[in-house]
Amino acid sequence: MKKVLQIIDLHVSFRTYGGSVQAVRGVNLDVYENETLVIVGESGCGKSVTSQTMMRLLPAYSARVEQGEIWFRDKDLLSLSEKEMRSIRGVDISMIFQDPMTALNPTLTIGDQLMEAAKEHQKKTKKQVKEAAIRMLDLVGIPQPKERLKQYPHQFSGGMRQRLMIAMALICEPHVLIADEPTTALDVTIQAQILELFKDIQKKTGVTIILITHDLGVVAQVADRVAVMYGGKVVEIGTRRDIFYNPQHPYTKGLLHSVPRLDMKDELIPIEGSPPDLFAPPKGCPYTERCQEAMKVCDHLMPYETQCTQTHTVHCWLQDERAKQTIFTSTQRGSF
Repeated sequence: MKKVLQIIDLHVSFRTYGGSVQAVRGVNLDVYENETLVIVGESGCGKSVTSQTMMRLLPAYSARVEQGEIWFRDKDLLSLSEKEMRSIRGVDISMIFQDPMTALNPTLTIGDQLMEAAKEHQKKTKKQVKEAAIRMLDLVGIPQPKERLKQYPHQFSGGMRQRLMIAMALICEPHVLIADEPTTALDVTIQAQILELFKDIQKKTGVTIILITHDLGVVAQVADRVAVMYGGKVVEIGTRRDIFYNPQHPYTKGLLHSVPRLDMKDELIPIEGSPPDLFAPPKGCPYTERCQEAMKVCDHLMPYETQCTQTHTVHCWLQDERAKQTIFTSTQRGSF
């Protein structure tokens, strides 16, 4: 498969009154053409910061990219000027935000907002832009698309507003679509419809989708590959089958055990403890304080990448042969 986007050793911090928050700490990700990559993890793990860095949408006054590269085709997005980035943002890479009501302007019609990007980036006549807008509304399943162009956001239901956001992101026919928690504010019935819509749109357009979520139910429905994030790092990457049927990282296993399933016979097991303090991140594995299997090495050294299968990698000392050597003694941490 051909890579369409590549993130290399990305580090992002935020300046606050309390100090510097190390929100993203060495993220590496490859995104391939025509796939749906789902980035999953609890709140504060760095999912949204990673996606907003791809789009160069972080606030300049507080956010700082300490190091790293984000390659789209032959361009490092982090080295482009704002003018150059504007020619990519919305055209080659688009983003759907979590709350459509805050992303839509209540004083402008649906048509004005939907056609704005096409007018800005595409050399089309007014008639062609309008036809494209009607076609997009029809693609995302909004009935009577021609009449809807004259309406305002408050006249749309929550699910229809989310469909409108998808149409706005797709109107310039991007190669990559980033969706940040697109179903969080929706009830389960509408959520299922939106996820089905993503799969349908990908079949019809071939767009690559990066989906950000904390909901493993979303992962199960749409993911081709899954990247599990924790403490600002990617701790495990694999196909949907790898993650659900052969998880290797204790955090991934904890997530799966804390979600109800129809085939589950045992009680739900919550993940005890709290995420790491990213004002002073741990030197070793970010999950070590909550891990029931942590070893002495986990406190002091960040785990290297271990290749489980051709499609499955994990950052965990439990899966690393070097941890079994004398220098890394496998005795439980509590004994020291």
